[in-house]
Amino acid sequence: MTSIAHTEEVSGSQAGTQHFVLKHVDTFMVSDALGDINGDNDGLFHNDTRVLSRFRLSIGDVPLVLLDGGVSQDNVLFTAHMTNEPLPPIGGQSTPEGIIHFKRTRLIWESRLYERLTIKNYSITQVCVPICWEFASDFQDMFEVRGLRRSASGKLRLPVITSETAILGYEGLDGIVRNTVLQFWPQPKRISSEIAEFEIALPADRKSDIYVEIGVEPGEQPCRTRFRSASARARRAMRSLHRTGATVRSSGHLFSEWLDKSRADLALLTTQLDTGPYPYAGIPWFSTAFGRDAIIASLQMLWLDPTLARGVLKYLSANQATELSPFHDAAPGKIMHETRKGEVTQLSELPFGKYYGGVDTTPLFVVLAGAYASRTADLEFIETLWPSLIAAMNWIEGDGDSNGDGFLDYARGRDTGLANQGWKDSQDSVFHADGSEAVGPIALVEVQGYVFAAYIAMADLSLRRGFPDESFRWREKAERLRVAVEDKFWIESLGNYALAVDGSGRPCCVRTSNTGHLLWSGLPTLDRAKSVITQLNSNSFYSGWGIRTLAREEVRYNPMSYHNGSVWPHDNALCTAGMSRYGNREIVSSIVRNSFETAVKFDMRLPELFCGFDRRAGEPPIAYPVACLPQAWASGSVFMLLQACLGINIDGWNERINVVRPKLPSGIDRIAIRNLAVGEVLINLIFQQVGDRIFAYSEGQEQSSIPIILYS
Repeated sequence: MTSIAHTEEVSGSQAGTQHFVLKHVDTFMVSDALGDINGDNDGLFHNDTRVLSRFRLSIGDVPLVLLDGGVSQDNVLFTAHMTNEPLPPIGGQSTPEGIIHFKRTRLIWESRLYERLTIKNYSITQVCVPICWEFASDFQDMFEVRGLRRSASGKLRLPVITSETAILGYEGLDGIVRNTVLQFWPQPKRISSEIAEFEIALPADRKSDIYVEIGVEPGEQPCRTRFRSASARARRAMRSLHRTGATVRSSGHLFSEWLDKSRADLALLTTQLDTGPYPYAGIPWFSTAFGRDAIIASLQMLWLDPTLARGVLKYLSANQATELSPFHDAAPGKIMHETRKGEVTQLSELPFGKYYGGVDTTPLFVVLAGAYASRTADLEFIETLWPSLIAAMNWIEGDGDSNGDGFLDYARGRDTGLANQGWKDSQDSVFHADGSEAVGPIALVEVQGYVFAAYIAMADLSLRRGFPDESFRWREKAERLRVAVEDKFWIESLGNYALAVDGSGRPCCVRTSNTGHLLWSGLPTLDRAKSVITQLNSNSFYSGWGIRTLAREEVRYNPMSYHNGSVWPHDNALCTAGMSRYGNREIVSSIVRNSFETAVKFDMRLPELFCGFDRRAGEPPIAYPVACLPQAWASGSVFMLLQACLGINIDGWNERINVVRPKLPSGIDRIAIRNLAVGEVLINLIFQQVGDRIFAYSEGQEQSSIPIILYS
């Protein structure tokens, strides 16, 4: 993630306001429970530009009273139910409170916001309802919304107003004209560059609709038919995304609701690109293609839906760096970290238009390719990726090891880039035990684990491609790296691995969750893995809600920080998968249970992160004020956690399912996985607890062709 977000200041009013999001492709909206946009961190955004910065509904200058507001389970429709406060008279008696019902319904489809306001009169007499939409567009770049102060910006254009349309415009310093077109129907009584006003006369027990459409280009006149058509198409598209791959249901109603909501959030964030489906990182700050985030989300979902991994691999391969650019932290073979489309990056004020400053994205790309091949046996697709995989490994072993010590490291090329380039990429996340900054180039411990796993993936793929000598060479490199990491990163006095080794060769003797990722890679010896697992589950790390990013005894520990003591669900999922790899299912089951309890407190969603305060009886987890919600790798965490708990691995090469010492989450006695693809066969896989034993079996006709190997 880009570092600007890590230093944001959030007012108490912002932090205490619940926001609701809608998205389609590169357009998304963030509003409050009334459906209003108030010009803080909310808005309607298109291609990283805020095209609507204020959008408030009132009745005769009187705010509406919220009854309920929220987004549908499938993430397509936002609906707010409201009523009126007492209204001043318009040519008659005052309207009493609570007799008019307002239903505000909206969706986004194909770069366009569709809104319908239904007004229903529940009184016994006719009422005259004065309705006003207040609107504005500041056309700020996403980085400006997040806190960037620019030395100069473009200029607003003169508004164009017709009887039912307002066109607001901005000409950027990049020469691009960006427009916001607001269209209303029926025709407002008055419309300007800031408001649209209506007076609706409603007889007793009657209702009336007003339609609004907002886009970057003019459209046809808003109406009931257009609203219903857009709604139907959006729902069909979302159902298609939601139904891709296998589905999971449990015997627990709330647990299943968590699974469903997580899957719906991933569907919301998944964008259909020319290269296939791609999960955007999160809303609001990261609704774009990120490399690391998409790879990890794809790994989380791989056992259920390999198509996501294929789309991610294809996109990242197509955008692999081919040239050296210190400004973009690019070098031939590197895999992209982030892409943006706004004015700031178009003008190269920041390097994130297409940015490669992620040290871990390139080895993770190779790891994902190997995991995808193992899951699907799709060697034909791997052949198309092979030049990209070789280029990635060439960078890892070449420019990626800038000081020639055998470890993959990073140091930004320009001050505009990210100072830290692992997943903990905030300015203060890599340091020594005394709190001093680590000097570059920096080799992170988990990144060496990713490289180790990349070597193993290349060895496996080379053997499958018919090159045993190459396979042997890659495995030798993996073993040499294992020995080097154990020698250089293990700190006996900590009973743990160092966070990093800095440019002077000095280990950062700090205990962090990064070592849990090292477990996931399979690099540590069993004895050292047990020591890491014990510490991650101690009070130093485990808050009761999840594993903190930093042990609380460390000098920079702060449970309210972005990376130095907070809890990140995707981090917990990787750590848990690492524990599962080393056979510790009991702890895994406990973490799954506590993650579920966390999700319940956050309305069945895991946020990007939350604060790392200790769990107290009767108190909920403490939210991080500017966390993305939904966030792709947070939504996908439940599926990696569940896989770790069930001990399931799908062997695509041999078309079989391996299940090793499965556990079910606490309180759950049955898990059903429907339409799980193994080769060309779709099976229904059931995990059932009977007494103290768990059985795994297929259900339905024509299931017996896929063997399920259960290791107790």
